[in-house]
Amino acid sequence: MSDIRYYVSDPEVRKAAWQARLHSPAWTARPNAGHLALACLERRRKLHALITQNIDGLHQQAGNSPDRVIEVHGTIHYVVCLDCGWKGPMEETLDRVRAGEEDPECRACKGMLKSDTISFGQALLPEVIQRAMIAAQQADLLVAVGSSLQVYPVAGAVPIAREAGARIVIVNAQPTPFDNIADAVLDGSISEVLTVICGG
Repeated sequence: MSDIRYYVSDPEVRKAAWQARLHSPAWTARPNAGHLALACLERRRKLHALITQNIDGLHQQAGNSPDRVIEVHGTIHYVVCLDCGWKGPMEETLDRVRAGEEDPECRACKGMLKSDTISFGQALLPEVIQRAMIAAQQADLLVAVGSSLQVYPVAGAVPIAREAGARIVIVNAQPTPFDNIADAVLDGSISEVLTVICGG
C-alpha cells in the first residue's frame, strides 16, 4: 500500500489503503512532551523552522505554526489527485469511504486520489527540499532529533548548516554519521531531552 507502483496499478491495493487510512491510529494520536517542547521553543521566538519527516501533523497539533513546519514527506491530513493535482482535506474523502466508496475518485477530474504523502517510488517535492535546505543554511543552531541521519537529501541539512556556521546538536538513541561534527550528542528519551534543552 505504501509503494506507488502497486498503488496506481491495483484497485485492490487502493481499497485496502483507504481502509487502512480510515482506521489509522494516527487520528487519535496526541503530541508528546517533545512535540510540546518544540512548540514552546517557537512561542519563545527561538524556532526558525521545523523540518520533519513525520506525516502525522502532531507538530501543528502541539502548537507549531504550519508556516514553520516543513513536511518533507507530506501529510496524512490532505488528499491529492495524482492526475490533476487537486488537493483537499482527508476527512472529507474518508467520509466518502465511510459512505461506501471503496476507491474514491477525484471529483474534479475523476482521477486517482491518495494521501498527500510521499510513497516509496515517489520523488520528494523539489520545492519542499529546497525550502528545508535554505532553512538549514540560515540556522545558527540545528537540532537533529530522532533521526538516523542516513536518508538523503534531508540528512544533508546537517552538513549544510555546519558549513554555514551553525552549531549542531544531535538527539538520538543511536550513533549517526554526523556525531563527529556535532557540538553535542545527547541520548536518552527524546521527550525528556527536548523538554530540558528547549525549556518546555
